[in-house]
Amino acid sequence: MIRVGIGYDVHRLVRGRRLVLGGVGIPGELGLEGHSDADVLLHAIGDALLGAAGLGDLGQHFPPGDERWRDAPSTLLLQEIVQLLAAKGWHVVNVDATLIAEWPRLERFREAMRSRTASALGLPVERVSLKATTNERLGFVGRGEGIAALAVVLVTDEHT
Repeated sequence: MIRVGIGYDVHRLVRGRRLVLGGVGIPGELGLEGHSDADVLLHAIGDALLGAAGLGDLGQHFPPGDERWRDAPSTLLLQEIVQLLAAKGWHVVNVDATLIAEWPRLERFREAMRSRTASALGLPVERVSLKATTNERLGFVGRGEGIAALAVVLVTDEHT
């Protein structure tokens, strides 16, 4: 059997936080606000995986009130999610994700982000697709107030 999951996440950009996207630190004066490291890309992927397996969402498994996850790297959250899926017999086949941001320009970080994401998922890097786009200066993302991410995943109950 195969299943598809879709994930979406958004976080506000704020001063005084480190920006982490796809497990990679991005230099700059702004970071994403959140309980963990607020890696919007990995959160969208995590939600997509949990949804595909029928296991709820990030908030259920990593609630913001749980101090274990304060400032936790989202790569760790993804590793935990992969273990949850495996316990139910699911294996990740591939990930296709899109970051939506006016800033920063992500081209020079893309391959490192793909590599870190693939590693956290236990996948070869060629199974992780990462794209970036702007919001054409429209809405909260377009005004530079936040970053959003979308992800689609495929999981199977067979070893890949």
